[in-house]
This record gives sequence, structure tokens and C-alpha cells, in this order.
Amino acid sequence: MVPSSVPRDAPTVWLMAGEASGDVLGARLMAALRRQWPGIVLCGIGGVRMEEQGLHSLFPMRELAVMGLVEILPRLRQLSRRLDQAVADIATRRPDLVVTIDSPGFALRLLRRIAGLGIPRVHYVAPQVWAWREHRVREYPGLWDRLLCLLPFEPAFFARHGLEARYVGHPVLQSGADTGNAARFRARHGLSPAAPVLVLMPGSRRSEVPRLLPVFGRTLSLLVRRLPDLVPVLVASPVVAATVERAVRRWPVQPIVITELADKHDVFAAAGAALTKSGTSTLELALAGVPMAVTYRVNPLTAAIARRLIRVPHVAMVNLLAGRRLVPELLQRECRADRLADTVATLLADHGAAQAQRDGFQTVLDSLSAGSTPPADAAAHEILSLLQPVPA
Repeated sequence: MVPSSVPRDAPTVWLMAGEASGDVLGARLMAALRRQWPGIVLCGIGGVRMEEQGLHSLFPMRELAVMGLVEILPRLRQLSRRLDQAVADIATRRPDLVVTIDSPGFALRLLRRIAGLGIPRVHYVAPQVWAWREHRVREYPGLWDRLLCLLPFEPAFFARHGLEARYVGHPVLQSGADTGNAARFRARHGLSPAAPVLVLMPGSRRSEVPRLLPVFGRTLSLLVRRLPDLVPVLVASPVVAATVERAVRRWPVQPIVITELADKHDVFAAAGAALTKSGTSTLELALAGVPMAVTYRVNPLTAAIARRLIRVPHVAMVNLLAGRRLVPELLQRECRADRLADTVATLLADHGAAQAQRDGFQTVLDSLSAGSTPPADAAAHEILSLLQPVPA
């Protein structure tokens, strides 16, 4: 519903997502904005999911999908050109509002560059400075008119630094990750009802996937010696699908590679366990009730710097929200084929260990709701409320 106090002319909202998870968020947000204000004009930068909602991306979103302190250095010149292009587009279009979604490295620079245009700015997905580099909070006043948070503890954190933030709930609750059909997945791929299924999720950024795929391949080689009927299924985002498909051709064990959202949810329903990088994927798997091991590997220099800066006891989001080590974390030196194979084999064979994870997932999921309003609709309401005229 359009707020009664806003002008009836359809506004233009410029959105920016810089990676696959933000693209999914952006697509849901676009749908919610249209429900609340039919005729709204949406433009900006996004990926496949946002393009499915009708966005004509200013340039390919995949050019922004990079992570790591060292990994970003070779891309700085290209990212700088794309930042100039985004600023110029906003200055030319003069939208009624700008919404940046996650990707703080690019998004916050963009918000700073357009500050003088007088356009209301929203940042959706609070920067995770509560985990590391907390001093950066000092740079945030004036960057946005509204900050929307996905995690329940974030508003209190920002309040301690004199910044208002609003919790809108976590969109994983709207992901449909718990609606898959195991029988449909097995029938589609000709799998027996008893064949154990392992989900592999190496990430959605071009900078992280090449570091995890080789160790995933070696892990599978070890696992199939113990579990000859194991069915590995690799979930690839559209951003990295071509890279993944080329890489797995060289694996001694060929996984099923899926890229479609419905297929991903179906394999979640069929899976006995998952091996995933850290991030939103851990919450999707928790919603689907899939026991998991979490792993990650970055450039050693990036890791050394991060170890000095990180202020939280866990990397996996499910562990942070649970307040304990609910799922195994195998990071950097522990991201080895033998360690990963042992951990995954335990989850597939030890029903008690798997069930202990599932029991803990519910507490995590309960903390992610901000009320009865779906997260994307709550975010859309907060965004559109900024278009109300200032009272005289």
C-alpha cells in the first residue's frame, strides 16, 4: 500500500547490488516495492535475479563480486571506473531515492560520492563492523538516511556509536530453502532413494570460488573411497557457474552442478549433509535442516590481517547467532581435504551429530524474525517512508 502522505506520482528508486546474495535480496525488495507502490520505476545495478524482476543493469554485476583485502588490489582500477559510471548515472537520472544493498566496499563509496546530490540514501544490510574493523563506524555519520539491518543484535551495536539502525528481519526466512522436494530431485537425476547426497557450496564470488573448488575436489576423492554411492551436488550461482563447470571437468568424481533456485531447494531437501563456505548459505541450509560443515580460505596475507582485526568468536553466521560452535568451522589451514572429508563423513554417518545441529538451528531461525511482516516488505516500507514530504 502507498503511504497516504506521499505524492501519488510514481517515484524512481535506484538500486545497487554487488554480489549474488545481494542480487537475491534486491529481487525480493523490488517485488515488495512494486506491491507497495505499483508503477514505481526501478533502475540501477543488479544480477540475474534482479534482471528477472525487470532491472536493466547499468553494467554486469559480476564485475563487483570480489572479496578480500589482497584479492581486490588487481581490480581497483576497474572498480574505480565502475564507481564513476554509477555516480554519473545517478547524477543524470536524479532518482527520488538510492538504495545500496550489502557490498560495503563499493556501496559506501558510492553513497559518499553522491552525498551532495540531495537524494535520500538507504543502505540495506548493515556493514559487519561489529565483527572486525569497528573503528570504521566513525566514518558512517552522513553516509545514509536510513540503515536497515538483517541481524537482531545490530541496532543496539550501532546505537552505542550514536547511529540509528532499524531491524527488518532476515530475508532467508523468505528464501523458500525449506520448501524443496527430495523425491522430485532424486527422480530428476535418476538417484535411488537411499543414495547419500552431499551439497557443496563454494561461494558466489569469482575471488573465492577458485580457492575452494580444488580442495572440494580432493575432498570428494577421499569421501567416495568410504562412500562409493555418494552423490555430490555442487550449487553454483549464475555469477560463477561457467568457472565452476570448467573446474569440475577435471575432478575424478563428477558432481551434479545446479544453478537454478528451485533445484537448489530440492537438493537441500534430499541432502544428508553440506560442505559450505561461510555466509548466508549457512542460514539457508539451517532453514532447510541440512547438517553442515563450514570452510573458507583466502589469501594468506588477507587471513593474517583479518586474524588481528576480527572481534567475534565464530565465522559461521549460524554459530554467531547460536552463541556457540553449533557447526564445525574449518578455516584456512584447517581447510584441507582430509579434515573436510572426516567431518563430512561423520555428519553423513552419525545421526546423533546431525540431529544435534538440526535441534540448534531452530533457535537460530527464531531470532531472525522481526515480526509478522515478511523481511522484504518491512524493508520496502522503511524505504518508501523516506519519500514522505517533510512537514512544514
